[in-house]
Amino acid sequence: MQSLFQQNLSLTFRLVVISVLCLVLMTIDHRNDALKGFRSTLGSYLVYPMQYIVSLPSRFLEWSGNSMAAHQSIMEENARLYDENLQLKAQQLKLLSLQQENSRLRELLRASSQVGEDILIAEVVRVDQDYYKQQIVINKGKVHHVYPGQPVIDAKGVLGQVVEVYQYTADVLLISDPSHALPVQNNRNGVRTISQGKGNPNELDLLHIPNNTDLKPGDLLISSGLGGRFPPNYPVAVIAEVVIQPGLPFAKVTATPTAELDRSREVLLVWPNQQPEYHE
Repeated sequence: MQSLFQQNLSLTFRLVVISVLCLVLMTIDHRNDALKGFRSTLGSYLVYPMQYIVSLPSRFLEWSGNSMAAHQSIMEENARLYDENLQLKAQQLKLLSLQQENSRLRELLRASSQVGEDILIAEVVRVDQDYYKQQIVINKGKVHHVYPGQPVIDAKGVLGQVVEVYQYTADVLLISDPSHALPVQNNRNGVRTISQGKGNPNELDLLHIPNNTDLKPGDLLISSGLGGRFPPNYPVAVIAEVVIQPGLPFAKVTATPTAELDRSREVLLVWPNQQPEYHE
């Protein structure tokens, strides 16, 4: 074997000898599988590490691509879920609003069944409430036979009266307006008085109450029917405070309206049995 690598041998001779040797070894290995252990050792300690090192760049690129794709997919999924969550919350709020509206309408229907007069449900479309003007605008007018002075109530009690009628809308003066006065009666003992607005939707004044009048906090005040504007027996207010004023002829009495003057969205227009004539 050493003579094969001597300097004086030609390159062609060496190539022929090595080729013959390789063919002999390949033939022996093919027939007897004699070099199986050597190939296994060579593959484990030399070929496989080289293959692994060579494949690292492609593996890294593939891993990076998969990671970026997974990250993008997660971001898109999060954005989709966020949008769906917002939509579901909006639908939930709308559902709650509809449930509350249905509850209010049921209360109005229960109230209308107890009224005994002709009624029509109207919706509040505008609110004008300050100290000098306590009014609302409803979506019913002349085409619905609404007339000036017509009583307006909600599910809890007297709300006010129509003061101006247009073709499809009408202005309603609330009982809390300083210019509005309403004859009322104590439901407990029948004592009559006048309630007047103070520019506050949560408070009314009772006028000209002698100090010895039998009125107590918690007494229910109802419409007396005097004056012919409001039918009798509608809830108006509950007495909140009675203050005796020594040295003065009248007590200071305040009451809280039963109607939700600053919250009602649906109201009832009432046609009393004795409806006043109205000509355009």
